[in-house]
Amino acid sequence: MVLFSAEPILGAPGQSPPARVPNKGEPDNQPSMETKKIGLAIHGGAGTIEPSNMTPEREREYRTGLERALTAGYEILKRGGSSLDATEAAVRALEDDPHFNAGKGSVFTSAGTNEMDAAIMDGKTLAAGAVASLKHIKNPINLARLVMEKSGHVMMDGEGAEAFAKENGIELVDQKYFFTQERWDALQKMKAAEKNRTSGTGEKFLITDQDRHGTVGAVALDQNGNLAAATSTGGTTSKRPGRVGDSPVIGAGTYANNDTCAVSATGDGEYFIRATVARDVSALMEYRGMSLKEAAQAALDKVAKLGGTGGLIAIDHQGNVALPFNTAGMYRGYVDPDGKFVIEIYR
Repeated sequence: MVLFSAEPILGAPGQSPPARVPNKGEPDNQPSMETKKIGLAIHGGAGTIEPSNMTPEREREYRTGLERALTAGYEILKRGGSSLDATEAAVRALEDDPHFNAGKGSVFTSAGTNEMDAAIMDGKTLAAGAVASLKHIKNPINLARLVMEKSGHVMMDGEGAEAFAKENGIELVDQKYFFTQERWDALQKMKAAEKNRTSGTGEKFLITDQDRHGTVGAVALDQNGNLAAATSTGGTTSKRPGRVGDSPVIGAGTYANNDTCAVSATGDGEYFIRATVARDVSALMEYRGMSLKEAAQAALDKVAKLGGTGGLIAIDHQGNVALPFNTAGMYRGYVDPDGKFVIEIYR
């Protein structure tokens, strides 16, 4: 159970709470207000993430980024804010952190450009917004929510999505905003490795999952019992321009339904699309009566059977959390029942 409770303050220190008059027919010993459960989990991507490949300084930087995202979402939930606001804020914090493959830290396409995808979904209404192939939007998750609430559509992409952003007051940024030396170097390694593979020179290049891909996401339960999920990514290094992964595909990389759960996935996007992972977690709970943990693992096993790797985070309508992955590690964090942040990287 990954929950924490938000209980009303009944009085100042040293004062007794005001007497409560029970309603007719209501037992006198009933509590004055039901304790409301809230929950939050985030991820920053799954892959071959091992301590041997991580310096202490770099690990601290990743943990700090995850903590910053948890804080952004938790503060909203703690004040009684919505799960939509919490997931959007948590993902936005990760988009602003160049360590993660979303927003500022997005990887490069084979053409040397950045193309970003994102999605958000409201478990109360099943409303959703998604964007793909963005090149000039600082925080794609903000535009995804705008699409959900203002466009009348579910998904928009490319120039049309950016024109819609501009019409609604979202500032477009130059592509140079997304440049980071680490991501540029990863692209050069990928290109060199492919060239050597086709030419048969045999020179080896160490290509890590950190070089290849990554995603960020958040799932939350608010005091009103509403679930939400949000996901954002820069895609995969050296992808063909125009390639879209699972993150903005509702039911593949992102899904939320108050009756079951909220899910955000990360990994080999093509496999998550084919396995309809996020919706499958919900469907297994709804139609087969599985627990969140069982359903999340079963959906991820489908990905593995197809040959894909990755992970997901999920939270159900009771606040239970599951964070399965089939890789060596996954950047992840959640808030425990006591309000303590738990941040993990390795298996």
